[in-house]
Amino acid sequence: MLANKMTAGEIMKKKAVIFDMDGLMIDSERVTYDGYVKICSEYNYEMTLDFYKTLLGFRTNVINEKLKEHFGNGFPSEEIIRRVHIYIEQVFSEKGIPLKTGLLEILQYLKHKNYKLVVATSSHRTRVEKILKDAGISRYFEGYVCGDEVVNGKPDKEIFIKACEKVNVKPEEAYVLEDSEMGVLAAYNANISCICVPDMKYPTEKIKAKTYKVVDNLLEALDIIKEDEKRLEGLGYA
Repeated sequence: MLANKMTAGEIMKKKAVIFDMDGLMIDSERVTYDGYVKICSEYNYEMTLDFYKTLLGFRTNVINEKLKEHFGNGFPSEEIIRRVHIYIEQVFSEKGIPLKTGLLEILQYLKHKNYKLVVATSSHRTRVEKILKDAGISRYFEGYVCGDEVVNGKPDKEIFIKACEKVNVKPEEAYVLEDSEMGVLAAYNANISCICVPDMKYPTEKIKAKTYKVVDNLLEALDIIKEDEKRLEGLGYA
């Protein structure tokens, strides 16, 4: 049974798949964490893994607020965020863009099956365009909705509603692929079936109950989509 509140979506033929970026397509969260550990230590602050996990899925302005709340108003959050972004760019430049397991397989399959693919991410557009271009996967997507293009970030539903509008589908006609709890909540609030592929943090039982499925990687997410296709064919929806 579909855990999301959208029960009608169980038998609705899907036309689009909405992808998060960091931690879902790009294996960037560990690089980002390493950057925060390194840069924070230079200012005599400690970035713990537990605290870093509380930042996942949020826009930069919210992360900035959370950093100051955690470390105090004297914490140079803007400067540290800027330097962490430089660190990430340097790592990607030297080692290439690290893609998550199964990404190319799921993109190729979905494109072949004529799904409309769109990115909905908390990152800024300039960063999104550069990363996806450098990773060689920008051609798969019909558009992006980025963190600097919405009023309310995840867990608000706005970014996913706009993603559906961008490719002219109803929420119940889409899947969302997400790694973060904030992304899962945003998909749930938008009434879209969410397949969660956890990265650095496994969802709590409360969050898990708001997903369609929780899987270990994008290959398993693809299996879920294929299973749904077969089930719909059997019901005469294909």
